[in-house]
Amino acid sequence: MKVALLTNEFPPDIYGGAGIHVQFLSRELTKLCKIEARAFGTQNDQEKNLNALGFAPKLGCNPADTRMAKILNPLDINVQWMSSLKDMDIIHCHTWYSHFGGILGSRLFECPLVLTTHSLEPHRPWKAEQLGNGGYKMSSWIERTAYEAADGVIAVSGEMKRDVMNLYNVPADRIQVIYNGIDPDFYKPTFEPAILEKYGIDKNKPFILFVGRITRQKGISQLIGAIPHIKEGVQVVLCAGAPDTPELAKECETKINELKKTREGIFWIQEMMQHKELRVLYSYATAFVTPSLYEPFGIINLEAMSCGTPVVGSAVGGIPEIIVEGKTGFLVPLEARSSIDFEPKDPDAFQHALADKLNKLLENPDLAKSLGEASRKRAIDVFSWKSIAKQTFNFYGSVIARYKAEGARK
Repeated sequence: MKVALLTNEFPPDIYGGAGIHVQFLSRELTKLCKIEARAFGTQNDQEKNLNALGFAPKLGCNPADTRMAKILNPLDINVQWMSSLKDMDIIHCHTWYSHFGGILGSRLFECPLVLTTHSLEPHRPWKAEQLGNGGYKMSSWIERTAYEAADGVIAVSGEMKRDVMNLYNVPADRIQVIYNGIDPDFYKPTFEPAILEKYGIDKNKPFILFVGRITRQKGISQLIGAIPHIKEGVQVVLCAGAPDTPELAKECETKINELKKTREGIFWIQEMMQHKELRVLYSYATAFVTPSLYEPFGIINLEAMSCGTPVVGSAVGGIPEIIVEGKTGFLVPLEARSSIDFEPKDPDAFQHALADKLNKLLENPDLAKSLGEASRKRAIDVFSWKSIAKQTFNFYGSVIARYKAEGARK
């Protein structure tokens, strides 16, 4: 079986959960089938069962109009991908950045199209800040067209399956829930004091940890609002970079600087950390926090859990399918303003509730330890990449069989 794996992110160019997903999934899938990976970047990996190539745009969009380039450059790259592929059995796309190529390829090669649902554009209205209103309408149109054309959909959570059905009318029998995974041999309790010293973190004081892009989706503004209500003397480590827009980066910087005026122990790490360092921060943290407003799955929660750290997360999207309330961490209810505006209806109440759950762990070290141990066990038992890859490969087989039975797309 030859699979075209189309993705924006691919090692070493990874900045989010979708990239991590593709990195580990492709590694395991190569043991089961031939993978032709196509990405945005400079990749040129010619392993036995993994032919990974990266591409750059050739159109030369006006650099003064960055929003236009953020739409047209992906389409340019998607067309280049198609000219580099031949005789594929199935095409598997990750995020809207690859969907145009998937639609083209499924017709050119007369093979089925599979999409993995990492997120959905209608649930990310803040993307208009990044892409412009016209660009956001384009990304939404591309995504809708792809889901309407897809022969199979992989949803990373049960909540995402329901969203795909409701938003795009995809039949339930064409969607399979396959969770994101984790490598527990890499993400394991790892204690290297030199890493904390590198960033000025005091290993003798407790700290909470946030890891995520600077985007409305990840709820970093809500966490900043909650910090004044967190127990005094607790350090806060914010691994937050890759802002959606310069304006959002400035907004975040202003809020953090204001917070530092009234509270010590705030550490803002803006560069993308190597995962060998990140797992050390996960391991030392008393608690990991995910205040997301929208989160289809939340692979960073698994990383923290696999390192033996309890998680406090907002009860949205797929997060409740990862965190077991009171056993591996705590869930914080979030009432959104509306079905298209995910900001908290009562931000102050949400921020206080978030701080209360974090304080419960900070004030009870034995509880934090027991929940952390249970977290690692759950990560190992439920979320291994070997199992996820096998489920994905089997889904490919069922999609191909149905495609052939129904007759090639007209």
